[in-house]
Parts: sequence; structure tokens; C-alpha cells
Amino acid sequence: MKLPVTAATARSASAALPYVIPFAVFLGFLALQNIVAAPPEIELPLRVVVLAAVLVLSSRRVLNLQSASPLNSTLLGVMVFLIWIGPDFFFPAYRSSGLFQNAFTGQLQSSIPAQALTNPIVLGSRIVRAVVLVPIIEELFWRGWLMRWLIQPRFERVPLGTYAHAAFWTTAVLFASEHGPFWDVGLVAGILYNWLLVRTKTLGDCILAHAVTNACLCGYVMATHHWEYWL
Repeated sequence: MKLPVTAATARSASAALPYVIPFAVFLGFLALQNIVAAPPEIELPLRVVVLAAVLVLSSRRVLNLQSASPLNSTLLGVMVFLIWIGPDFFFPAYRSSGLFQNAFTGQLQSSIPAQALTNPIVLGSRIVRAVVLVPIIEELFWRGWLMRWLIQPRFERVPLGTYAHAAFWTTAVLFASEHGPFWDVGLVAGILYNWLLVRTKTLGDCILAHAVTNACLCGYVMATHHWEYWL
């Protein structure tokens, strides 16, 4: 029996919630960070706790961390990290132009106050968020939901990793726009993560690759004090 349009729409909207809610909360925190002045040693751990709770409560039934190709996903994650730091490593003034820092993309500076960058609670919270939570939250939204929804609003009918030209490239471009002054390497990362999903058909591989990229980047930031990578 074919469902009425309104019932089908409501069902698809309900199915999207586990993929969208954590990302919406994540964006909400980013929007509030310049409005609500809270000490980072309180704010950052609170973000971690809230985001973890939202993931557990809203997304656990759709979340599958199983990887079909862990070695290849890990290697791809390392490759994305090298691509991410490459332009700035070889050309230190690369990101100083208006192409990367402007009213739309924002400025190249850390969201963490300089005086808090020696606080182990602040650093630990930022690393946990980047390595554990962000890969899950972003992959659920971008490749678990949006890339399928752009193919068919009844996205739950679209198998993970289904390729459609417009959906693939739109998702990559929007993913890039989320990364502000790093939009160029963000675009390459989006393309590679999209390709990985098409190849493996498992979101767990994208989460693993994304986590490896962020873990490498956190290690690089801690070792070199290039805090601007932590927007």
C-alpha cells in the first residue's frame, strides 16, 4: 500500500533525525561560542558531554562503526591529514590572502583563548571532540544523510555509498564550506571521504578515516603549536 505524501514525508523526516540532530547541536555550539562568554575549561568539557549524550540518545540505533577496509581507511585518513597541512607547510604565507580569510570564510585563528592552551582539561576536551565526536557527527550528517537525501528525499531507501554525480559534488562543496579558511583542503577531504563511502558502502570506514585525519592533526597542532588549525 502506497503511503500518502504527507505520511511519507513525515516518516522520512523522522528517519532523518538521528543523522541531523547531533550536527544541529554541534553547529549550535559553534554559533554560541562567540556570544556566550564562558571559561573554556568549563565550556569545552560541557560540549563534549552534551554532544556525547545527544549521540547516544538520538543516533545509537543508526550508528554502525564497523569498518570494511580498516587499513585503507586509515591510510586515506593519513593522506587527508598530509593534504590538509601541505599548503601551509610548504608555503607559510599561503592562507594569508583574501581568498581564504574574508567575511564569508572567517579568520585564521583558534577559537581557544591563548591563555587556555596550556590547560590539560581544555586540550583534552578539544582532542576528544575532534577525534571521537566530530567524525561521527559529521559523517552521520554529510555522508550518512545528506548525500543520500540529495538523491532521494526518502533517503532511507537509498543504500549507503550510492553514487550520483550531483549529490557527490554538492556534498563535497558544502563540506568544504564548513571548514572556513581551510575550504580548499576541506573540498579535497570531502571528495576523498565521499569516494571512500562509494567504494566501501560503510559509514564506519568514513568515520575511521575522518578520526585518523583529526588525530594526526591534533598531534601536529600539539607538537608545533599551530593552534590556528583548531578553529
